[in-house]
Amino acid sequence: MFESWAKRWFGSRELEPTETESARPAPRPDADFVRLVRALPLGVVFVDRDLRVRFANSAAGTIFDFDPARAVGAHVIASIPNVELERRIDEALRGEASVASMSISAQAASRVFRVSVYPLADGETIGGVAVIAEDQTDVVRLERARKEFLSNVSHELRTPLSSIKLMLETVIASPDDEVADLFLPQVLTQVDRLAALVQQLLEQARTESGQLKLHLREIDLEVVARPIVASFEPQAANKGVRLVLASLRPVRVEADPDRLAQVFVNLIDNALRHTPAKGSVTVEIDANGNNAILRVRDTGAGIPYRDMPHIFERFYVVDRSRTRESGGAGLGLAIVKGIVDAHGGTIAAESMLGRGTTVTVRVPIVRVGPRP
Repeated sequence: MFESWAKRWFGSRELEPTETESARPAPRPDADFVRLVRALPLGVVFVDRDLRVRFANSAAGTIFDFDPARAVGAHVIASIPNVELERRIDEALRGEASVASMSISAQAASRVFRVSVYPLADGETIGGVAVIAEDQTDVVRLERARKEFLSNVSHELRTPLSSIKLMLETVIASPDDEVADLFLPQVLTQVDRLAALVQQLLEQARTESGQLKLHLREIDLEVVARPIVASFEPQAANKGVRLVLASLRPVRVEADPDRLAQVFVNLIDNALRHTPAKGSVTVEIDANGNNAILRVRDTGAGIPYRDMPHIFERFYVVDRSRTRESGGAGLGLAIVKGIVDAHGGTIAAESMLGRGTTVTVRVPIVRVGPRP
C-alpha cells in the first residue's frame, strides 16, 4: 500500500485503465490513505531520492520535533538532524531495509523509538524511502524493570539460602551438639526470612496484576491497629524505642481488615527497623474531611531528598548496607501502596534527613465518630 501510494509522489508511471475500468467511477484510495496515515500514532515520513521530505504526518513531527507542513520539500537532514537516520536512508535507497532502536532527545525527555526504514520500489527502481517510527519507551522501561526485578529477586533469595547452606554444612561437619544448638535456630530464622520474602513477592505480583481481592466491610481503624501495635511492643522495647498508638478520634472505614492490617504491619515494621535506641514511633489515627488518616511517624535517620520519589517502588532500598542489617528487601512500601491504591486511597511520605520520616495514608471514610 505504501509503495502504491508513493509511486504517484515519486513520479512513477501508472498503468492506463482499460475501457471497462474507465467507464466506472474512479476509486479514490489516496485520499482515504492520506487520512489514515495522518491519523496514525506511528510517525511516517516519505523521502525521495534527493533526500527531500515529500510527506510527514503529525506523529512524525512530534517524534522528530519538526513542523510537518514546513518540512515538505526540505532536505531530510534539515528536518531530522540525525546522522544515523540519514545513513540508514542512504542504505535504503540502495535497497537495504533496516529496523533499529533510536534514542531521540529533541523533546523534553529522551525517548526510545523503533525506527524502520524501507525502500519504496517500482519494480527494480527505488523511488524513495519510507521512515516509520514507533515509540518503544514504555516497552524498554518495562524490559529494564523486568531485568532489575529478576536480578533483585535472585539476590534476595540467594543471600538467606547461602547462609542456610553454610550453617547446615557446619552442623553436619561438627560432632559437637553445641554447634547444632548455635546454628539451627539461625537456620530457622533464615527460613522464616525466605518464607516472608516469598509471601511479599506473591503479594506484589497480585497487586501489579490487578488480582488483589478485597473483602470489604465496615471497620474501626483503632480496632485493627491496637493489637498490631501491641504485637510490636516487645520488639520496640528490645531496641529501646518508644512505640505509641494515638487515636485522635474514632474513625470507621469500608475496607478489608486483613489488607489494612498489612498496611499497619509494614509501616510500623519499617519505622522500627530504621529508628535507633531512644527514638520513638507514633501511630496516629485521625480524620480530615472525607478521608480517614493513618499516619506513622518515626524519629529515625530520615530519607535523602533524592530517594524520596522512589521509596514506593519495588526493591528500592535507600541504604543497602543498612538493609543487610535490618533484613528489608524493599518490598514493604510497594505492597502498602498497592493495598492503599486498591482501596481508592493515597499514600505519601515526608522526611528530613536526621530528623525522621512520616508516612501518611488516606482512605475514604464511612463514618467519623464524635471527639471524646
